[in-house]
Amino acid sequence: MPLPLYLLAVAVFAMGTSEFMLAGLVPDIARGLDVSVGSAGLLTSAFAAGMIVGAPLMAAFARRWSARISLLGFLLVFTLAHVAGALTTSFAVLLITRMVAALANSGFLAVALSTAATLVASDQKGRALAVLLSGTTVAVVAGVPGGAVLGAVLGWRATFWAIALLSLPAAYGVVRGIPSRAGTAPRGISARLSLRAELAQLAMPRLVLVMLLGALVNAATFATFTFLAPIVTGTAGLGELWVPVVLVLFGIGSFAGVNLGGRLADQHPGVVIAVGGPLLLLGWVALAGLAVQPVALLLLAFVQGTLSFALGSTLIARVLYEAADAPTMGGSYATAALNVGAAGGPVVAAASLGTDAGDLGPVWASAFLIAVALLVALPLRRFIAPGVGQVNR
Repeated sequence: MPLPLYLLAVAVFAMGTSEFMLAGLVPDIARGLDVSVGSAGLLTSAFAAGMIVGAPLMAAFARRWSARISLLGFLLVFTLAHVAGALTTSFAVLLITRMVAALANSGFLAVALSTAATLVASDQKGRALAVLLSGTTVAVVAGVPGGAVLGAVLGWRATFWAIALLSLPAAYGVVRGIPSRAGTAPRGISARLSLRAELAQLAMPRLVLVMLLGALVNAATFATFTFLAPIVTGTAGLGELWVPVVLVLFGIGSFAGVNLGGRLADQHPGVVIAVGGPLLLLGWVALAGLAVQPVALLLLAFVQGTLSFALGSTLIARVLYEAADAPTMGGSYATAALNVGAAGGPVVAAASLGTDAGDLGPVWASAFLIAVALLVALPLRRFIAPGVGQVNR
């Protein structure tokens, strides 16, 4: 894989850390800005909403610029938003900075995904996606726990400064690694394709289907990931220090899953769906039944991270393949599918907490979401993942 892909992954790491870091900082932010914990929690919702809306809007806004200018501009806005967030004493201003950061994040990821497709051969989109998403998984493994420790020692503002500083080498990598004339159009497709023509690709049933499935799988992933802490301390009866351990195990599994999916998504997507999907469903059911056993919880956290990201990244790779005729907007379709799931999953999981399942409600919600995805995907597996020769256009 070309070096520029890894440089883009550094920026994705910084942005992924920013997206997830608030999970451990909400109480401190609430105290520091004199608002309720529930109000502080809106910062997460604001970021998720910005990601969903921002992906297509920012991609359309930047489609006439070169990839390097677009990526650098989004990184600059992202960095300044974190500087403003670190300095403000107003919750309203902090809320706005999170929305701005999310818009920049979604725009960067949308352009980066489209750009990645131009940096590799036409049949290697899955591997390119794996490199980019590895930045997100490393953020889960190292960035988020590191941010939690930094916030506990130096205060929540220090984490915002850390993200801003981490964005600087990422910006340097974009300047040095992305050619000045690099656009977002794949080889053989004109970058002058009209926006209307690119949006018309959303009428393709196969593209809509893989976006839906990608969103469902990602929703299942974040349904349980968001509420792992009470499962660790309540259901399994472990101490609070075990929470980051379980999160790291899940993150290590997600890193392994992204790389596994990257190796299989280009040539064997149907196998990943047919084998990985049922295993993922069984894993969620097993977690719901065995979470009271600490050893089983630790093992299944790794397994489910692996399976979730292997299947999820494969489906998102299919989005890039099916959106090949939308060279500047295809990345935004993949980004939107990811973030609809990331925002919707926790909502479904939160609703399940009020049921008899209690703390395990989110796990059963994950199982339900995967079951729905499988009911749709398995009968249509050949339609979703036709022969490689048909897909690699």
